[in-house]
Amino acid sequence: MSYADYLRLNPQDQVAIACRDLEPGTPLENSTCQDLIPAGHKVALAAIASGESVRRYGQIIGIASRAIAPGQHVHVHNLAMGEHDRDYRFGDDYVSTQSDPGVTFSGIVRPDGRVATRNYLGVLSSVNCSATVVRAIADTFTYRPELLAEFPNIDGVVGLTHGTGCAMSDGLGLRLLRRTIAGYARHVNFAGVLLIGLGCESNQIRSLQLRWVWISSRKWLFQRIEVPGPRSPRSTWFLPCSAEVPMATRE
Repeated sequence: MSYADYLRLNPQDQVAIACRDLEPGTPLENSTCQDLIPAGHKVALAAIASGESVRRYGQIIGIASRAIAPGQHVHVHNLAMGEHDRDYRFGDDYVSTQSDPGVTFSGIVRPDGRVATRNYLGVLSSVNCSATVVRAIADTFTYRPELLAEFPNIDGVVGLTHGTGCAMSDGLGLRLLRRTIAGYARHVNFAGVLLIGLGCESNQIRSLQLRWVWISSRKWLFQRIEVPGPRSPRSTWFLPCSAEVPMATRE
């Protein structure tokens, strides 16, 4: 038996995960593989009766649709969904660990004391209508990495979009969207964030600025795609937005 061949994720599990393709005859804990088990797939470590719950990560992942012998491949042909009791507790087995004060890593200390492992610039959309622009900006830096050559402190540009923000009432859905945007923007690995809106959406950038304290941070920039123009009451212009992001301290 080689522990590199498969991984049992929890002592309660009746299945293990193949770390590589396992040929029939490969030794397991108390049996051998009966089938070819592709890498990443499940193999039974014990006999599982038809109708019995199957556990992985210590959690029920399905019900055996037929009897499964030790060493057999466990997949959709013998595993099905079914009714079972659910227990949503988590963290019961948490054990506090003592950190070694002598162990360090190369991190980035933010002004608020948090420590990042990356120094990204984020580009977020306030509405689905600006998602294409957000992706285009992020992709530009992905396909033209030389644009960041003068900024070795920046690890990359990440675009995050969503499919809502337009024609929404000022209710739970809009509040949830704004809270989600705030959560992404607060991520410690973002050194700076550019929020892009269309201009006519329900999730107005100005509303975000007025309602959220975090939006006034100096690491934030805001841009609307639609702005009043001389050729029509609302001409669609793309206004490039740039800013200098301070060098982060790596310790």
